[in-house]
Amino acid sequence: MRTLPALGAAGAAVLLAATAGAAAMGTAGATATATATAAPTPPPAPKPQITDAAVDKAVARLDRTVEDMMRRTGVPGVSVAVVHDDEVVHIKGYGLRRTGESATVGPDTVFQIASLSKPVSSTVVAGALTDPKEWDDRAVLPGFSLKDPWVTDHVTTADLFSHRSGLPDHAGDLLEDLGYDQAYILDHLRLEPLDPFRASYAYTNFGLTAAAEAVARAKGTSWQKLSADTLFKPAGMTRTSTEFSAFVNSPDHAATHVKNADGTWSPRFVRDPDAQAPAGGVSSTATDMARWLRLQLAGGTLDGKRIIPADTLARTHVPAIVSQPTNAVGTTSFYGLGWNVSYDSAGRLRLSHSGAFELGANTNVTMLPLEQLGIVVLTNGAPVGLPDAVALDFFDYAEHGKVSTDWLALAASAYAAALAPPNGSSTDYAHPPAGARPARDGAAYTGTYDNPYYGKATVTADDNGALTLALGPKPLRFPLTHYDGDTFSFVTAGENAVGRTGVIFADGTLRVEYLDADHLGTFTQQ
Repeated sequence: MRTLPALGAAGAAVLLAATAGAAAMGTAGATATATATAAPTPPPAPKPQITDAAVDKAVARLDRTVEDMMRRTGVPGVSVAVVHDDEVVHIKGYGLRRTGESATVGPDTVFQIASLSKPVSSTVVAGALTDPKEWDDRAVLPGFSLKDPWVTDHVTTADLFSHRSGLPDHAGDLLEDLGYDQAYILDHLRLEPLDPFRASYAYTNFGLTAAAEAVARAKGTSWQKLSADTLFKPAGMTRTSTEFSAFVNSPDHAATHVKNADGTWSPRFVRDPDAQAPAGGVSSTATDMARWLRLQLAGGTLDGKRIIPADTLARTHVPAIVSQPTNAVGTTSFYGLGWNVSYDSAGRLRLSHSGAFELGANTNVTMLPLEQLGIVVLTNGAPVGLPDAVALDFFDYAEHGKVSTDWLALAASAYAAALAPPNGSSTDYAHPPAGARPARDGAAYTGTYDNPYYGKATVTADDNGALTLALGPKPLRFPLTHYDGDTFSFVTAGENAVGRTGVIFADGTLRVEYLDADHLGTFTQQ
């Protein structure tokens, strides 16, 4: 899937803006009546609006909210933490770590947090820098370049952490699905077409990964060690890691689950995100994430100790690019450095991010720094909107004393739209047309084909003439089903699966339809 985020960058910002009201980014309204010569009057500074009593009431109904949403969705396990005024005012696990077993979720159960890794990783980078201006240093990493040499020479850590490098949406993710490692993927991003630099927003896991790895290399260490030494150890996040092995080997970890056709949930897949560790590979617990929330809300301090410089951390909370000029509620959504950034009608900053693995995880973090209030929701189910809805419901009640809408229905709808396969086909390959033309003899298709981006593809035929397509470094094998003439299809697999996709043979080439969104999916026979 789109390890997102999907809601992380767009949908969640829309939903959060719906509770926040109009963005307050300018002073046009305040100055409309000013004279031509008078200096504009700045708007008043926003003030906290949520009382301690309101937070207490919102916390008191969390159990019921979570349990009701689990019942409605069937998501097996959830863990929630709420921080207010530097205190953890709620922390609890709900449900099962793995369906079919009795072990329950607790505050120390380890979850894959998917794209919630991004604001965690931007915290690590903030801790590795000594000056906010260093976010604007060029991102230099051997094996990484972009198609335009000028952009390669100017792209910065901030550009890549805010998804404004020009790389296409989710560039490199399909290479990860095919089994390519981080080095191969970062090296081949140079073949991706670019949109306008710093003027276009497109969510890219491997762009952010390249920037994080460049920072680690500049510090003479690995990303894993930089994360541990800069953030996890100093902040006492003892069960947090950027390595899949740490997650899967933890005795108290939540298995990832997907929804079956009959509405039940099962742990059918394992998602190893090591290739994009900074963007989607963190695993953590509600306990550890609560400590991170406290650190964020305190401007980089925790338990009276400075962990992250205040100024380098503050830079991550500032809009760096418009992610949606006009969202569903008519306001503007922004992306900062690893964060969705929005402002409500009172001028209050709201920070959020969602994470999602279609192979079985969904998470959300939402903070109102002015109110010193934040919530993190971790789940072990594929994205159906539960963590976003819990956060939205919580803040809606805390701010207004009531819930204004069915947030679960809205979040589920937003996820369904955001996660709709972007490379899906308009052709129904499961049903060949009436009078479909026959295929040629298998020998007309078999052989080895090459592609500068996706590597080799091999087509073989068995004794009965049935064709199989092999893709990737440790070849994944896909049986081909004839559709019409020289067109076949296969069922895609992995995080970014789109169902059936077409394979079209023509003049010594084969084109894999779902790999061709950026016109990189044609292989030439050798």
